[in-house]
Amino acid sequence: MGLNENVHFAASESPRDVVRRQYLASAAGDLEALRATMAPDVEWTEMAGFPLAGTYRTPEGVTSNVMEVLGRDWDGWTAHDDAYVVDGENVVVLARYTATHRGTGKHLAVRVAHHFIVRGGLIVRFEQFVDTALVAEAARAD
Repeated sequence: MGLNENVHFAASESPRDVVRRQYLASAAGDLEALRATMAPDVEWTEMAGFPLAGTYRTPEGVTSNVMEVLGRDWDGWTAHDDAYVVDGENVVVLARYTATHRGTGKHLAVRVAHHFIVRGGLIVRFEQFVDTALVAEAARAD
């Protein structure tokens, strides 16, 4: 692969590439790069029953209310993007969360599905699907 091809991938606005950059930025803890994948009016929905349940708007709102809180409450919180299903602007990612809760010391390993809508090279909508009971169990002290 030549240098121009690498630059092209980095700048790619394909929905899959945009979502992949989001996961890479998240794994690296690079909140600025993470915000750069989101539209200014992004709607980011964490599932009912999840500790951060709700819909957050703006890239700054998402990172401060979701990623920074996960980093505070969980050690090594990582979303592992295992498989992608792409249909136009829709990207569904079958993934896993792994982490250890800082308060309980319990390890979490749970399967998740994420649905992204990408337009114009930016994530405009995100919805999380996860077994919230497993997350709650890891966060609950015995």
